Amino acid sequence: MIASKLKRRADNCRVSLLPRATKTRARTEAGSNKQPFYKPVPTRFRRDGFDYQQIAREGDAAIYEQRWAGCCNPSVCYEVIRIRRREGFRIDDRFVEPAEVYPNSDVWGVDGFTLTDRDAAVAKLREICIRARVGVAQDAPEADGSINTAGSTNERE
Repeated sequence: MIASKLKRRADNCRVSLLPRATKTRARTEAGSNKQPFYKPVPTRFRRDGFDYQQIAREGDAAIYEQRWAGCCNPSVCYEVIRIRRREGFRIDDRFVEPAEVYPNSDVWGVDGFTLTDRDAAVAKLREICIRARVGVAQDAPEADGSINTAGSTNERE
């Protein structure tokens, strides 16, 4: 920074006199390969009398600590989730931004799991991450254009 644009404060620290630029949210451009911005799942929220706090996240998987808000000494459970994304949509004249979503009860056991032990929750998070990586690798096209289905349960003979 240019020294002439700096002013010394009483505590002898330099302060910039240049105006701060306002930051804007990055958006995808037409024809670009960039992914759209998805509003992230909240790190803390309350639902159905429980308080949830995200304690770990790796890629599209996360662990939330679940506590019952109505108890002075609540037992703690852990929810391990696979984070999904939904595209933006319009309701009348209002546009709802694209967002990551917490799994609902309809997909519990597939995209969400409740565990009582923190170590078991961490192991489940690792399992979800490994399966996600393996699934991507298995479905990736080979150099000749064919798809690798090794390990798939739907192999054709």
